[in-house]
Amino acid sequence: MTPTLEEFRRVVIKVGSALLVDRARGRLRHAWLAALAEDIADLQARGVDVLVVSSGSIALGRTVLGFPPGALRLEESQAAASVGQIALARHWAEALGHHGIVAGQILVTPQDTEERRRYLNARATTLKLLEVRAVPVVNENDTVATSEIRYGDNDRLAARVATMIGADVLVLFSDIDGLYTAPPLSDPEARHLPVVERITPEIEAMAGGPASDLSRGGMRTKVEAAKIATGGGTHLIIADGREKNPLRSILQGGRCTWFLSGSTPTAARKTWIAGSLEPRGSLVIDEGAARALQGGASLLPVGVRAIEGSFGRGDAVQIRDLHGRTLGRGLVAYDSAEAALIIGRPSSHIADLLTHPGRSEMVHRDDMAMFAE
Repeated sequence: MTPTLEEFRRVVIKVGSALLVDRARGRLRHAWLAALAEDIADLQARGVDVLVVSSGSIALGRTVLGFPPGALRLEESQAAASVGQIALARHWAEALGHHGIVAGQILVTPQDTEERRRYLNARATTLKLLEVRAVPVVNENDTVATSEIRYGDNDRLAARVATMIGADVLVLFSDIDGLYTAPPLSDPEARHLPVVERITPEIEAMAGGPASDLSRGGMRTKVEAAKIATGGGTHLIIADGREKNPLRSILQGGRCTWFLSGSTPTAARKTWIAGSLEPRGSLVIDEGAARALQGGASLLPVGVRAIEGSFGRGDAVQIRDLHGRTLGRGLVAYDSAEAALIIGRPSSHIADLLTHPGRSEMVHRDDMAMFAE
């Protein structure tokens, strides 16, 4: 059965430049943003965590700086992004603030979601914002990004962020109401696909080219984003975002395409930790810690008796008991040198032992995959 948006408790929404910015005037569509902010407030009021991935900084900034229409050189794009990011953040803060919601800006580069140390930092910051009921507004850091080191489009960025925070569903708003068997503007026989259960080569072949000169992506990048999202346990929706209150439209049964994941975010993440990462060392834990972990707890420094190997923060490590049995794997929150200073000690002593604040957990339960006994 096709799920419904109201089933989920963590939602990522991606908004493209072509929706947010009036192409002819290079100005923000204030009424449209206000309606979307109303939708977000409605979701939040029902207890849903909401994160926004928003394009628009270059489109807004180029107007302020008076750059002519057409392709921009790298340094022009970076300058436009520098100016536009300030405007974009202000517009989101004002639109959400009208509903009493705090917005937090997060600018990322590919390393922030692909290098494990930076991934952990980005994930922790984002989850803390969600915990305090703020709405993180994420964009690629176009001010420093280059053509060689960038996501290239916010569809794939949104998919990376969605899997990073364990989102249940990612909504990609576009200028089309989903995936068709062929481009509907050029093929009157094209059929809309309401559900895609598995992304096959045939599904990928249905994707077309870029949608507009304001956006870097098109249906092709949306299908690629769907592969990333569903592989990480996150469902994905492609929906028409041009009408007011586009989230409300989905909730009321509006036409869209669902890409279904065969897993959940938690299960997919645990599988990745358990089988896709090479361990860099081991943590040897006592019997009390072993029982706590089997009950779903995080691993605290006080329960660690010894460390083995040399590892960095964010590396995968084996978790072993005093008899040498491997109980699981996890992403460690400290490098081996710091870990050696705090093992066997209460978390309240970490700041004094390291002379700087640290995480309470040696390995958080969300960053751990336990093996069956």
